[in-house]
Amino acid sequence: MERFNIAAEKLGLSDEVYNVLKNPAKQVIVSLPITMDSGKIQVFEGIRVIHSNILGPAKGGIRFAPDVHIDEVRALAAWMTWKCAVVDIPYGGGKGGVRCNPREMSPGEIERLMRAYTLAMIDVFGPDKDIPAPDMGTGPREMAWLMDEYSKAKGTTVNAVVTGKPLVLGGSLGRTEATGRGVMVSALSAMEKLKINPFQATCAVQGFGNVGSWAALLLEERGLKIISVSDISGAYHNAQGINIREAINYRDSNKGTLEGFPGADKLADPAELLELAVDVLVPAAVEDVITKKNVDNIKAKLIVEGANGPTSFNADKIINEKGIMVVPDILANAGGVTVSYFEWVQNRLGYKWTAERVNRRSDRIMKEAFDQVYKTSIKHEVPMRIAAYIVAIDKVAQTYQFRGGF
Repeated sequence: MERFNIAAEKLGLSDEVYNVLKNPAKQVIVSLPITMDSGKIQVFEGIRVIHSNILGPAKGGIRFAPDVHIDEVRALAAWMTWKCAVVDIPYGGGKGGVRCNPREMSPGEIERLMRAYTLAMIDVFGPDKDIPAPDMGTGPREMAWLMDEYSKAKGTTVNAVVTGKPLVLGGSLGRTEATGRGVMVSALSAMEKLKINPFQATCAVQGFGNVGSWAALLLEERGLKIISVSDISGAYHNAQGINIREAINYRDSNKGTLEGFPGADKLADPAELLELAVDVLVPAAVEDVITKKNVDNIKAKLIVEGANGPTSFNADKIINEKGIMVVPDILANAGGVTVSYFEWVQNRLGYKWTAERVNRRSDRIMKEAFDQVYKTSIKHEVPMRIAAYIVAIDKVAQTYQFRGGF
């Protein structure tokens, strides 16, 4: 909200538009009684928040996690509104969640929970109303169950109700690497503006999950030397450059972690990765890793946010004073929602695109969005983050006014 307020002030938003954009359009909380494998009934809380449907149907993931609560879901739904607007996709923002611990549940229990959640939200979801996707604790398997349950209730196959599905059910080629690919396009666009030569640049990537590992691999392919990566097991460093393909293969054959990776030395403190003297830093793990405590030690020339909210509001000011360019999360990691949009388009057309076409179109959208935000940052003399919010809020506010309010 702090960043939203700064951008709203720059735009001179009226009170009416400000209040409409600040508050979510719809919040739904449901109780989900599920029969567990033990035969006992357990009741879970399910949430879905639609922040805005001014630009089009709501779009946003569903997370299954123990700490899901309404405030978090509301914040993430608002984030989705700005993320879709900044890359010019005709969606509003939504988000959902169920408070549970999927690590302690069997596949059968997770399936029953997902199907119950879908039925409880049957009037909320819809290809023209609200289109969910995977998030923390959910994946293609869960989206397949959601699609199936929704389709059964409607009496016809409705692929377009959800994105992030398995390929055979209408998922899109290029979706797996889409977010990491968007990070790569954003990084190269920013390096061009900063006159950093990719073939002489070093990079550190925090987080080696889907986003971080794809971003690292694609940046390496374009000439950058990735000298440090980290995951839940720690941070790994090699001044000569880490072979990312080897690191990915090692992780995949080692229960999903880099523990013991022979191609790099383990740093004593994983937080050191953020403070390395690199050209490009990609925080792609969790929120609030760059804070008031460590921001003075950040030496990167460019930060490209792969994760949602890796930089705290208090750290923003200091980063700007240091002259470090930040490509903000709502722009840098919007490659995922862009290809989700393509999946929905393909489902509506009943036609599949090639991976090459998906990549070409998503690269173009990401590059155009970057250029628009960069121009706005120059025009208003604001950092890229505030510029991204200005672009997004202005788009939604104008659309609201053209539609005549509500």
